[in-house]
Amino acid sequence: MSKKTISKRAFNYSRVLLCAGLVAWLSIVGTVAVAAEMKIGFVNAARVLEEAPQADAARVRLEKEFSPRDKKLVDAQKKVRKLEEKLTRDGAIMSETERRKLERDILSQQRELKRGQEEFREDLNIRRNEAFDALRRRVFEVINDIAKAEKYDLVISDGVVYADDRIDITGKVVEQLKKEFAATTKK
Repeated sequence: MSKKTISKRAFNYSRVLLCAGLVAWLSIVGTVAVAAEMKIGFVNAARVLEEAPQADAARVRLEKEFSPRDKKLVDAQKKVRKLEEKLTRDGAIMSETERRKLERDILSQQRELKRGQEEFREDLNIRRNEAFDALRRRVFEVINDIAKAEKYDLVISDGVVYADDRIDITGKVVEQLKKEFAATTKK
């Protein structure tokens, strides 16, 4: 190869590098310009739910509502424990009939206690979910209100909480899925 051919190739190579660099620079500048126009926010929803005064109020209401039942369960546990202690302490000197009666009574009360504890847990979980679901909905309403009022394009949490219609492509995705579904059902 001649020096002229090598020089021409080097010139073409440097021109390709220059063009690639220019394209990269333009894409970076374009991305920065687009990003500068978008207003994005972040919300730590777990922290909001933890620190909201409504959450504390819900916890207090639940405690007040369920504390009498909890106290009854604690009392029932103490009663069963006392009967077990009596059986351990006096079982050897009791008549066979008395011992069996006490054992059946203990077993019956243990079953009742277990059933009561399960109902308590289920009821508490249901009420806790109801209370905190309502709070979660209100938190997301507030986030949406703030996002709209302050003109955020996107608010992100664990998932997307709010997206401006300008960047929402949900309708396009749904339309495409409808077209695909229609095409597969015609076959």
